[in-house]
Amino acid sequence: MVHESVDLLTIENVSKSFNGRTVLKNVSAKLSTGKILGLIGKSAAGKSVLIHMLRGNEEYAPDSGRVIYHVNCCKKCGDLDVPFKGVPCVKCGGETEVKDVDYWSLKEGNPLRDALKAHIAIMLQRTFALYGDKTVIENVMEAVTPDYQGDKRVRRAIEMIEMVNMTHRTTHIARDLSGGEKQRVVMARQLAKEPLFFLADEPTGTLDPVTAETVHDGLVKYVRDMNICMVFASHWPEAITRMADEAILLDTGEVVAQGDPETVTAQFMKDYKFEKQAASSTGEPIIVLDDARKHFFSVVRGVVKAVDGVSFDVKEKEVFALIGYSGAGKTTTSRMIAGMTPATSGKVKVRIGDDWVDMSESGFAGKGRATPYIGVLHQEYTLYPFDTVLQNLTTCIGMKMPAELARIKAIQVLVSVGFPKETIDDTLYAYPDSLSVGECQRIAFAQVLIKEPRIIILDEPTGTMDPITKTIVAKSVIRARETLGETFIVVSHDMDFVMNCCDRAAFMKDGKVVSIGNPDEILERFSMETAPEGEDN
Repeated sequence: MVHESVDLLTIENVSKSFNGRTVLKNVSAKLSTGKILGLIGKSAAGKSVLIHMLRGNEEYAPDSGRVIYHVNCCKKCGDLDVPFKGVPCVKCGGETEVKDVDYWSLKEGNPLRDALKAHIAIMLQRTFALYGDKTVIENVMEAVTPDYQGDKRVRRAIEMIEMVNMTHRTTHIARDLSGGEKQRVVMARQLAKEPLFFLADEPTGTLDPVTAETVHDGLVKYVRDMNICMVFASHWPEAITRMADEAILLDTGEVVAQGDPETVTAQFMKDYKFEKQAASSTGEPIIVLDDARKHFFSVVRGVVKAVDGVSFDVKEKEVFALIGYSGAGKTTTSRMIAGMTPATSGKVKVRIGDDWVDMSESGFAGKGRATPYIGVLHQEYTLYPFDTVLQNLTTCIGMKMPAELARIKAIQVLVSVGFPKETIDDTLYAYPDSLSVGECQRIAFAQVLIKEPRIIILDEPTGTMDPITKTIVAKSVIRARETLGETFIVVSHDMDFVMNCCDRAAFMKDGKVVSIGNPDEILERFSMETAPEGEDN
C-alpha cells in the first residue's frame, strides 16, 4: 500500500548550553517519511549534540524548545510505527492512533518514552562496538528484531550486510576487520533493528570514496523504502549533497544556513583552500619492508592473507601514504611497521641511528629498541575521560617533566593541531566529554606529537575533521617534518589530505601493493581501479 508523506519528526527551537557555553541555539527542522536531514559544520559546531538530543540521552535534554516524534501507537500491544492514519498494527493487527510525542516532556521510565527510544537507532563517530569473536553475520543476526526467526532472520541479516557492501566479509571474525569494515557492520546492526528514526554521526567518515558512495546510495534507498527518516552529521560536503533532502550549516551552535544541500555546502566550503608546500628533501631509507606477509588462520575461512608480499621503503622526513579500499591491508601493514603485529614472513625493518631493527623480533634487543621512537594515532583511539586535556597530554601518557614545562609543551602541540590560542586555557582544563569528537581526535594527535617520536603512524587521522581543520592538521604534519625531522606513515581514505600532505603514496589492494609513486598519479589510478569483489555496485 502506498501512503502519502507524513511528518515523522519535528525539532522546534531547541537550545542547549554546557557550563555556560551555548552549544545549540534555536535550531528547528521538520522531517517527513522517507526524508533525510544533513548537518554540516566545523568541529564543535553542535552537530553531535543535536544527534544525542534526538536520541534521548539524558545529559543532552534541551534547555528550551521541543523534540516531537509523530508515531502510530497500537492501542492493544503498544507497538509504534509510521503515523499513517487507520493502518492496523503490523505486530498484532490491533487498532492504532496517531500520537505527537513531546519526548522530553515525558518522565524517565514512562512506557511510551521507552518504546519510542527503542525505535531510535544511532551510529556514533568512531564507535566500533562489535562482538569481536563472532563473525560479521553473527553480529548482525544478533541485532535483528525478534519478528524474524529461522531462515527469515538469516535473510534479514544478509540484506543488511549487502546494503553496507560487506558480503565479501560475511564469515570474517569481527576483530579481524579493518576500521572502515567495522563501521559498516555497526551500521548494519543498527538498521537491522528496523528503526523509525535513524541517527548517524559521520557514518562514512572512515570509508574510501567508492565504498562511501555505495553506502550513501544504500542508506538513501533504505530510508525511502522503509518510510523512515534520518538525521546525519558529516564533514563531507559530498555526503550531504548525495544523501540529504535538506541541510543545516551549524557554527558554534547557531544555524548559519538551512535549505538546499548544494547551497548550504557551498557556503560551508567557501573558506576552504590549501596550498601544498613544495616537497622537502628527504634522507636515506628509515623503514624497509621486503616481501612482508601477515597471514591469519580462521577456523571458518582457513588462511586469511591480510598482507601478502609487500615491499617498499620510506625515507627519513618523508610523508608516505597507504591508500586503498577498506580491508586492503593498510592498517595491518602500519601495525607491522609499529611492531604491534609481527610479520608471518619477510622482513619489516626500522633504522634507529645506524642500526636496523627487525620489528618482528620481540624483546628489548628486537623491536623494543625501536618502539620508544615510534608514535601511533590509532583509528580507535581513546582518551582518559576523567582526566583533563592537560593530564591526557602529559601525566596520562607517562611524561615526566616539571609542571610548567609540561603546560608549555601541551599549549604548543594544541596550537599546532588547530586549537585557537585565545581558548587554549579553557581547552587545557576541559574534560574529553565536554569536547566534540573532532576536538578529541586532535587531542589524540597531540598526544602523539608531544612525545616527539622519530616515526609517526597516523591511521585515518582526518575521518571526523571538517575541511578547515584538515588543512590545519596537514600543515602541522608538514611543520613537524620540517622542524623536527619526523617521518610520517599516513593510512587514509581522505584523498584531499593525501594530495595536500604526502610526498609519495602506495596503493594497496587485496593485501598487496599495486603501485607506488606521486600522490596525484596514484590517486588517479585508485579512482580508475575496479573495486574488489563485494565492494562494487
